[in-house]
Amino acid sequence: MSVQLPPSAAPRSAYPLDTLPVAVRHRLLELAQAQVPVSAYVYDGAVAAERARELRRALPDWAAVYYAVKANSFPGIVQALAPHVDGFEVASCAELELAVSAKPLAGNTPAPVVAAGPAKSLPVLTALVRAGAEAINAESMLELHRISRIAVREGVRARVALRVNPATIPVTGSLHMGGVPSQFGVAEPDVPGVLREAVRLPGVDLIGFHIHAASNNLDAESHAAYLRWCVEWSVRTAQDNGIDLRHVDIGGGIGVAFEGEKPFDVPRFGELAAAVEVPAGVKVVLEPGRFLVADCGWYAAEVTDVKESYGQDFAVLRGGINHFQLPTSWEIVHNMAVLPVEDWPEECPRPCAEQTRVTVVGELCTPEDTLLRDVLVDRIRAGDLVVFPYAGSYGWEFAMHSFLGHPVAERHLL
Repeated sequence: MSVQLPPSAAPRSAYPLDTLPVAVRHRLLELAQAQVPVSAYVYDGAVAAERARELRRALPDWAAVYYAVKANSFPGIVQALAPHVDGFEVASCAELELAVSAKPLAGNTPAPVVAAGPAKSLPVLTALVRAGAEAINAESMLELHRISRIAVREGVRARVALRVNPATIPVTGSLHMGGVPSQFGVAEPDVPGVLREAVRLPGVDLIGFHIHAASNNLDAESHAAYLRWCVEWSVRTAQDNGIDLRHVDIGGGIGVAFEGEKPFDVPRFGELAAAVEVPAGVKVVLEPGRFLVADCGWYAAEVTDVKESYGQDFAVLRGGINHFQLPTSWEIVHNMAVLPVEDWPEECPRPCAEQTRVTVVGELCTPEDTLLRDVLVDRIRAGDLVVFPYAGSYGWEFAMHSFLGHPVAERHLL
């Protein structure tokens, strides 16, 4: 059995200290003074809010931005985003409650949430119907029947968008194409039959379609072409099947640039999106998650030991994949910076590695607990902090909190 590890970072060096904002450094050094080993996320809500404003400003009026709460569900971040997004994409009762509390219903308007997930339980569907969700993305014929039955019982009609797994998407670029077997959505050849059944269900108000076939796309032009394709496909399919189209959800998929990559060009995307012809009365929903919050968070863990084994240096952390699993799960190089902590209260030698490559590992009893391999550092000592920028998305929520029972990472809002 092979062990899954992130790729080697060589020949990269660790980020310089000034990569970390001054406010983040100060907050982490305050935490280090508490004499409790540091393992924490620090978030800056203003960074997430500005990212949302940037995207919203670039888009035409027919577009709406709904934050995918799964990317970072820390209440402070959700609340910071609330004034700057049109709503939230949720996948559970907990996310629904968080979203509605951050952006309460206004009068009799629908709750500003769209709901996703391939296996929505009856309690989840009931909560969505009762909350008056703006759109429940139905994944199957059975889910449509369940939504209708719940809505009839509640005396309402639920707004529903059919999630579709398209056969092909004629767009080039870094997109995950449709047409492969998946638990998500209805395969395109089955769509007409499902629509015929859906329009007969008394508790369902079929408002449009959900198509999520793009992932981590850094190419603004191809993403605009993808948006255009989703709109044109939805308009054509609605016309062919007698559907009153009011809602087209293209999912998320805007990418986040790592070291050496070119960032997504938001103004260019907005410029190209504005040229898409969208029928009057149709809202086009984008569901960015990682794009809005990746750079608003930092994961920091104290170096508990520095050791050499058969010629290789290791920095061992008070933390690891039980707090920050992304580098291992996604098999990516996620670089870090070393934040020096000068106080060394222990009455013993302080282990140190200088001008060498180190592998950064965690506290778990498995070799898979490896966050970064072979990164060149100027100096790293026991008691210093290792800090991973771009940890605002799929960090705390994505980790193995219970494995070995160590304390979970703290979360702090600047």
